[in-house]
Amino acid sequence: MNKVPMTVAGEARLREELNQLKSVERPKVINAIAEAREHGDLKENAEYHAAREQQGFIEGRIQEIEAKLSTAQVIDVTKMPRTGKVIFGVTVELLNLETDDEVRYRIVGEDEADIKAGKISVTSPIARALIGKEEGDVVAVRTPGGDVEYEISSVEHI
Repeated sequence: MNKVPMTVAGEARLREELNQLKSVERPKVINAIAEAREHGDLKENAEYHAAREQQGFIEGRIQEIEAKLSTAQVIDVTKMPRTGKVIFGVTVELLNLETDDEVRYRIVGEDEADIKAGKISVTSPIARALIGKEEGDVVAVRTPGGDVEYEISSVEHI
């Protein structure tokens, strides 16, 4: 079975969602189904059908989260020695050599990626180009608009 890398924060967020679904959402929808059943004829009962659909969604999401957690390899970079090398979980500051713009990204698992929050997937083109490089290295990243060169300004284990 392939292990999927995940940060400590990503695992915590998934476990929190799983707990919310199991302890709050699931009982709420079960009550809604029971209440809708009391209204009589189930064929034309929209509340019943909506609650059953919601139940299906919740059960599917619970299975999905449990599957992700079972294959997750949680990596805590704060406990790793700082070598200046780009690895999964680090926060990288990059300098665009053409525009002198600085960007900051944290390399995370696929499910945790959120570009607006500065989190990029380990499988993204930028992350793949950065992995294994060190502070001070210049990296060419192939983008739809052409190659972009970045210099790795800093690598932080946070």
